[in-house]
Amino acid sequence: MSEAFPSLQARRARQAELKRDLEFEDTLAGEHLRFRSTWGLFSPRRIDDGTRMLLERIEIRADDDCLDLGCGYGPIGLTLARKAPQGLTTLVDTNYLAVEYSQRNAELNGITNVECLTSNGFSRIRDRRFDLVTSNLPAKVGREMLQTYLLDAHEQMNPGGRIYVVTITGLRRFIEKGFKDVFGNYDKIKQGREYTVAAAIREPD
Repeated sequence: MSEAFPSLQARRARQAELKRDLEFEDTLAGEHLRFRSTWGLFSPRRIDDGTRMLLERIEIRADDDCLDLGCGYGPIGLTLARKAPQGLTTLVDTNYLAVEYSQRNAELNGITNVECLTSNGFSRIRDRRFDLVTSNLPAKVGREMLQTYLLDAHEQMNPGGRIYVVTITGLRRFIEKGFKDVFGNYDKIKQGREYTVAAAIREPD
Protein backbone atom coordinates (compact mmCIF):
# COMPACT_ATOMS: atom_id res chain seq x y z
CA MET A 1 0.00 0.00 0.00
CA SER A 2 2.78 2.42 0.93
CA GLU A 3 4.51 1.86 -2.41
CA ALA A 4 1.36 2.61 -4.40
CA PHE A 5 0.44 5.65 -2.29
CA PRO A 6 3.46 7.67 -1.09
CA SER A 7 3.28 9.09 2.40
CA LEU A 8 2.38 12.72 3.01
CA GLN A 9 5.99 13.37 3.98
CA ALA A 10 7.24 11.85 0.71
CA ARG A 11 4.75 13.88 -1.33
CA ARG A 12 5.81 17.08 0.39
CA ALA A 13 9.47 16.29 -0.19
CA ARG A 14 8.75 15.67 -3.86
CA GLN A 15 6.79 18.92 -4.09
CA ALA A 16 9.65 20.84 -2.51
CA GLU A 17 12.10 19.26 -4.95
CA LEU A 18 9.99 20.31 -7.95
CA LYS A 19 9.82 23.90 -6.66
CA ARG A 20 13.56 24.20 -6.12
CA ASP A 21 15.49 26.25 -8.68
CA LEU A 22 17.51 24.30 -11.23
CA GLU A 23 21.00 25.72 -11.74
CA PHE A 24 23.61 25.14 -14.42
CA GLU A 25 26.30 26.91 -16.45
CA ASP A 26 27.04 26.90 -20.15
CA THR A 27 29.03 28.69 -22.83
CA LEU A 28 26.94 30.07 -25.69
CA ALA A 29 28.55 31.70 -28.73
CA GLY A 30 31.68 32.15 -26.63
CA GLU A 31 29.87 33.71 -23.66
CA HIS A 32 29.98 31.88 -20.33
CA LEU A 33 26.68 32.25 -18.49
CA ARG A 34 25.02 30.94 -15.35
CA PHE A 35 21.34 30.07 -15.37
CA ARG A 36 18.58 29.42 -12.89
CA SER A 37 15.35 27.90 -14.14
CA THR A 38 12.44 25.85 -12.90
CA TRP A 39 10.13 23.07 -14.00
CA GLY A 40 7.43 24.36 -16.32
CA LEU A 41 9.80 26.44 -18.43
CA PHE A 42 11.15 25.21 -21.76
CA SER A 43 14.26 22.99 -21.47
CA PRO A 44 14.85 23.88 -17.81
CA ARG A 45 17.93 21.73 -17.12
CA ARG A 46 20.05 22.42 -20.21
CA ILE A 47 20.29 24.60 -23.28
CA ASP A 48 18.33 22.94 -26.05
CA ASP A 49 20.08 22.11 -29.32
CA GLY A 50 17.98 24.52 -31.38
CA THR A 51 18.94 27.49 -29.21
CA ARG A 52 22.61 26.54 -29.37
CA MET A 53 22.46 26.15 -33.15
CA LEU A 54 20.82 29.56 -33.51
CA LEU A 55 23.29 31.41 -31.31
CA GLU A 56 26.29 29.92 -33.09
CA ARG A 57 25.13 31.46 -36.38
CA ILE A 58 23.79 34.92 -35.56
CA GLU A 59 25.85 37.88 -36.76
CA ILE A 60 25.76 40.55 -34.04
CA ARG A 61 27.13 44.09 -33.98
CA ALA A 62 28.25 45.68 -30.74
CA ASP A 63 25.61 48.43 -30.94
CA ASP A 64 22.65 46.33 -32.05
CA ASP A 65 19.32 46.85 -30.30
CA CYS A 66 18.04 43.27 -30.07
CA LEU A 67 14.77 41.48 -29.36
CA ASP A 68 14.41 37.95 -28.02
CA LEU A 69 10.80 36.95 -28.77
CA GLY A 70 9.66 34.14 -26.47
CA CYS A 71 12.69 34.43 -24.21
CA GLY A 72 12.07 31.63 -21.71
CA TYR A 73 14.59 32.02 -18.90
CA GLY A 74 16.84 34.08 -21.15
CA PRO A 75 19.63 32.11 -22.87
CA ILE A 76 19.22 33.76 -26.28
CA GLY A 77 18.57 37.31 -25.09
CA LEU A 78 21.31 37.34 -22.47
CA THR A 79 23.85 36.03 -24.98
CA LEU A 80 22.83 38.77 -27.42
CA ALA A 81 23.17 41.39 -24.69
CA ARG A 82 26.71 40.23 -23.97
CA LYS A 83 27.54 40.37 -27.67
CA ALA A 84 25.99 43.83 -28.13
CA PRO A 85 27.12 45.78 -25.04
CA GLN A 86 26.47 49.16 -26.65
CA GLY A 87 22.86 48.29 -27.52
CA LEU A 88 19.74 47.43 -25.52
CA THR A 89 18.37 43.89 -25.65
CA THR A 90 14.68 43.37 -24.91
CA LEU A 91 13.44 39.96 -23.75
CA VAL A 92 9.71 39.22 -23.94
CA ASP A 93 7.54 36.22 -23.19
CA THR A 94 3.86 35.61 -22.52
CA ASN A 95 4.81 33.60 -19.41
CA TYR A 96 5.42 35.91 -16.44
CA LEU A 97 7.48 33.20 -14.72
CA ALA A 98 9.83 33.00 -17.71
CA VAL A 99 10.28 36.78 -17.63
CA GLU A 100 10.97 36.67 -13.89
CA TYR A 101 13.73 34.09 -14.40
CA SER A 102 15.15 36.06 -17.34
CA GLN A 103 15.47 39.08 -15.07
CA ARG A 104 17.02 37.01 -12.31
CA ASN A 105 19.52 35.51 -14.75
CA ALA A 106 20.44 38.94 -16.08
CA GLU A 107 21.23 40.00 -12.52
CA LEU A 108 23.04 36.73 -11.80
CA ASN A 109 25.37 37.40 -14.74
CA GLY A 110 25.77 41.13 -14.16
CA ILE A 111 24.10 42.01 -17.46
CA THR A 112 22.52 45.46 -17.29
CA ASN A 113 21.79 46.39 -20.92
CA VAL A 114 18.56 44.35 -20.93
CA GLU A 115 14.87 44.81 -20.27
CA CYS A 116 12.63 41.82 -19.52
CA LEU A 117 8.90 42.24 -20.12
CA THR A 118 5.76 40.12 -20.08
CA SER A 119 4.25 40.71 -23.51
CA ASN A 120 1.98 38.89 -25.94
CA GLY A 121 4.24 39.16 -28.94
CA PHE A 122 4.92 42.84 -29.61
CA SER A 123 1.92 44.18 -27.67
CA ARG A 124 3.95 45.96 -24.94
CA ILE A 125 6.84 47.10 -27.12
CA ARG A 126 5.11 48.98 -29.92
CA ASP A 127 7.38 52.00 -29.40
CA ARG A 128 10.62 50.01 -29.91
CA ARG A 129 12.73 49.60 -33.02
CA PHE A 130 15.22 46.76 -33.43
CA ASP A 131 18.32 45.97 -35.44
CA LEU A 132 18.12 42.27 -34.65
CA VAL A 133 15.11 40.06 -33.85
CA THR A 134 15.48 36.43 -32.80
CA SER A 135 13.17 33.61 -31.79
CA ASN A 136 13.24 29.90 -31.09
CA LEU A 137 9.81 29.35 -32.59
CA PRO A 138 7.63 26.63 -31.04
CA ALA A 139 6.99 23.53 -33.11
CA LYS A 140 3.25 24.20 -32.98
CA VAL A 141 3.45 27.73 -34.37
CA GLY A 142 0.39 28.25 -36.55
CA ARG A 143 0.11 30.13 -39.83
CA GLU A 144 -1.77 33.05 -38.30
CA MET A 145 0.63 33.39 -35.35
CA LEU A 146 3.68 33.25 -37.60
CA GLN A 147 2.23 35.82 -39.98
CA THR A 148 1.44 38.15 -37.07
CA TYR A 149 4.92 37.82 -35.57
CA LEU A 150 6.63 38.43 -38.91
CA LEU A 151 4.46 41.42 -39.84
CA ASP A 152 5.01 42.98 -36.42
CA ALA A 153 8.74 42.29 -36.60
CA HIS A 154 8.98 43.89 -40.04
CA GLU A 155 7.14 46.99 -38.84
CA GLN A 156 9.42 47.41 -35.83
CA MET A 157 12.77 46.57 -37.40
CA ASN A 158 15.12 49.29 -38.56
CA PRO A 159 15.93 49.29 -42.29
CA GLY A 160 18.69 46.75 -42.80
CA GLY A 161 17.65 44.96 -39.62
CA ARG A 162 17.94 41.17 -39.48
CA ILE A 163 15.61 38.49 -38.16
CA TYR A 164 16.85 35.01 -37.25
CA VAL A 165 14.67 32.08 -36.20
CA VAL A 166 15.27 28.44 -35.42
CA THR A 167 12.54 25.85 -35.94
CA ILE A 168 12.25 22.12 -36.28
CA THR A 169 13.43 21.17 -39.76
CA GLY A 170 9.97 19.94 -40.70
CA LEU A 171 8.77 23.57 -40.69
CA ARG A 172 11.50 24.93 -42.96
CA ARG A 173 9.27 25.35 -46.04
CA PHE A 174 6.58 26.98 -43.93
CA ILE A 175 9.11 29.47 -42.54
CA GLU A 176 10.62 30.10 -45.97
CA LYS A 177 7.23 31.06 -47.39
CA GLY A 178 6.48 33.31 -44.41
CA PHE A 179 9.80 35.15 -44.74
CA LYS A 180 9.41 35.62 -48.49
CA ASP A 181 5.82 36.84 -48.13
CA VAL A 182 6.68 39.43 -45.47
CA PHE A 183 10.32 40.37 -46.06
CA GLY A 184 10.71 39.46 -49.72
CA ASN A 185 13.84 37.44 -48.96
CA TYR A 186 14.97 34.30 -47.15
CA ASP A 187 18.33 32.81 -46.24
CA LYS A 188 18.66 29.25 -44.98
CA ILE A 189 21.62 29.68 -42.65
CA LYS A 190 21.92 26.07 -41.49
CA GLN A 191 19.77 22.99 -41.94
CA GLY A 192 20.31 20.03 -39.66
CA ARG A 193 18.45 16.80 -39.15
CA GLU A 194 16.36 18.25 -36.31
CA TYR A 195 16.60 22.04 -36.60
CA THR A 196 16.95 24.73 -39.25
CA VAL A 197 18.14 28.31 -38.76
CA ALA A 198 16.76 30.86 -41.19
CA ALA A 199 17.16 34.60 -41.59
CA ALA A 200 15.75 37.56 -43.50
CA ILE A 201 16.57 41.24 -43.85
CA ARG A 202 14.24 44.21 -43.74
CA GLU A 203 15.08 46.03 -46.92
CA PRO A 204 15.14 49.85 -46.87
CA ASP A 205 11.74 51.41 -47.63
